Amino acid sequence: MMNVEKKVPLEDVAPEFEIGNGVVKVSAEITEEEKRVRWKIDLVVLPMMCLVFFTQYLDKQSLSYASVYGLLTDLNLTNNQYSWLTSCFYLSQLASEWPFIYLMSRLPIAKFVGFTVILWGGVCMCLAAPNNFAGFAAVRCLLGFTEGAVSPAFITITSIWYKKEEHPLRVGMWVTCNGLAQIAGSLMMYGIGENLSHLSIQPWRVMFLVAGGVTIFAGILFFVLMPAGPDTAWFLTPEERTVAARRLASQHDGGDKTTFSWAQFKEACLDLKTFHVFMFGLLVTMCSPVLTFASLVIKNLGYTSGETLLYGSPSGAVQIFFIWVGVAACWFFPNSRNLTVLLLSIVPLVGCILLTVLPLDSGWGMIVASWLASVISSQFSVLMSLSASNVRGNTKKAFVNAVFFVGYSTGCIAAPQLWTEPPRYSAGVICALVDWGLVYVFIPSYWWLCYRENSKRDRQQGQVAGSFVAGADVTDKEDKSFRYTT
Repeated sequence: MMNVEKKVPLEDVAPEFEIGNGVVKVSAEITEEEKRVRWKIDLVVLPMMCLVFFTQYLDKQSLSYASVYGLLTDLNLTNNQYSWLTSCFYLSQLASEWPFIYLMSRLPIAKFVGFTVILWGGVCMCLAAPNNFAGFAAVRCLLGFTEGAVSPAFITITSIWYKKEEHPLRVGMWVTCNGLAQIAGSLMMYGIGENLSHLSIQPWRVMFLVAGGVTIFAGILFFVLMPAGPDTAWFLTPEERTVAARRLASQHDGGDKTTFSWAQFKEACLDLKTFHVFMFGLLVTMCSPVLTFASLVIKNLGYTSGETLLYGSPSGAVQIFFIWVGVAACWFFPNSRNLTVLLLSIVPLVGCILLTVLPLDSGWGMIVASWLASVISSQFSVLMSLSASNVRGNTKKAFVNAVFFVGYSTGCIAAPQLWTEPPRYSAGVICALVDWGLVYVFIPSYWWLCYRENSKRDRQQGQVAGSFVAGADVTDKEDKSFRYTT
């Protein structure tokens, strides 16, 4: 434990903690040794997260690609039924968040995630079997349930392995896999649809079998290779584990725990920032159906199935470009993440306006508008990095991250029901416009809450004594030396 005199600012004091028989003093400076350890973490942890996130988005987008190659006609789906295939996925994902809040705080998070990835891969392969709407919808519900743990768990895992200032880059790297999956999925479905049409099984069924098989492979790798945390990392030497633990202790993160705290649960429920996190998930994803329906928007303009997928695939590249615009902005202006989200939101706002006002025969104008309107992952990336940086406490992190995805699932359930009137889908696009407008209300409000609390703590830092025990499971509200990222 560390004793701090009243005259000494808490953030200027390096915490001390015991490892073995010695006491290690944490330095705020990044040493060459720490850089080497961080590089080794990047070579193992990040690829595992990127691979799993790639397969998750590939599974989600498979429905959009399958719709172009005969899914609608083979299962005799109406427009309303196709919308429900999107909504039911997120309805079951919403139901899964509540038990997963508890399980993620009680079980080793890496093993838990790996197990659920293997499960959802098997379920994805089962999507190749149904012959009617009811059967397909049932499997989609099960798929949504099994995928519910991954994204909130990844926010927690990022905070376990990396410092706050390192979050935007790392979150940006695994969210980039959304765009990569969008490109790869389009090209994969194009290759299957154009070259395997002679098989006795429909091409869209082959797509689900391939996507599910890739996911099972990723899940097995994650389960076997992903360590629980820096203190058990198989790829680090004992000395390097000490360095890795010291990195996180310098920011008062207790790491992964297997206990559930009702006090932290209550604190999270009463924290106004938690409501804002819910709204972030809701508002951004109320705009997300454009990703699922973009293929139909393009196809309804008169293009063939192959042309639809080829013209839609650059949307993934546009996503990746703006993800890294956001990462660069967070890198050069590290305490301006809220402002970064507001600036990035201009892009899909312009895209939605163009989808509303451009004539349907504008061809490439509508295609480019659909690309711009689909730029959602960049904001999603920065908002998740904010959640990873601004929440402390094992149970509180699990709860707040799950709340984000409760909002995410809620938006994804409700919004597709407005996308039922081709070819323009006016109600859905107008809803997206309203949601982007509300983003400009809640982001400044969240910034103000964080700024006000930081200012209050800055004023009190010379008056309040505090201590921190490395590995202690304390929340951001309990640790008065903690500062929120804005």
